[in-house]
Amino acid sequence: MDFAGYDPAPAAGRNRGIVSAKIVIAGGFGVGKTTLVGAISEITPLTTEALMTSAGIGIDDPSKVPGKETTTVAMDFGRITMAQDLILYLFGTPGQTRFWFMWDEIIRGAVGAAVLVDTRRIADAFAALDYFENRNLPYVVALNHFDGAPQYELDEVREALAISPDVPLVMIDARRRESVKRVLVTVVEHAMMRLQSEQGRGYPAPVG
Repeated sequence: MDFAGYDPAPAAGRNRGIVSAKIVIAGGFGVGKTTLVGAISEITPLTTEALMTSAGIGIDDPSKVPGKETTTVAMDFGRITMAQDLILYLFGTPGQTRFWFMWDEIIRGAVGAAVLVDTRRIADAFAALDYFENRNLPYVVALNHFDGAPQYELDEVREALAISPDVPLVMIDARRRESVKRVLVTVVEHAMMRLQSEQGRGYPAPVG
């Protein structure tokens, strides 16, 4: 795992002391991935939002996310400078399962991921969690706050989702910049700890 494994910035004029890292923002349909990227990105986010149409009838269930009229069909992209020497590039995945064939390309070169969970539909998170477990990519689980949604203790959610004790589980409000920033810091710290642990046991670092 190489923290400089993905850097879309041109080499010319770039400070060689700056490290860049790719973070994936994942989760099911309508959990707030596009909102998260938009809340934290210091550039105008690149989004691939499309109006939901009758083509999604029987496939997408908009009743679970009232008021949602658009959906991500490819990915969201944003950038945030976390420190003078660390830039994060954020890639939000499409939520619907019919677009999941894109995920393998989106995670290429990523150091870690944040999996968003909507407490109104906790079971929808299982597929995303299984995806990252199977690919051995460090991830954190972020419970996104929705107004009027049921509130649970973190231990209750960890047990319900069968999340390993070593996987960070945090609360987040994807609309709020500081809340998102804390989650991204957690992803980076968790990825670094995983890397150090694997190298300490003599395992080769996974290739992104």
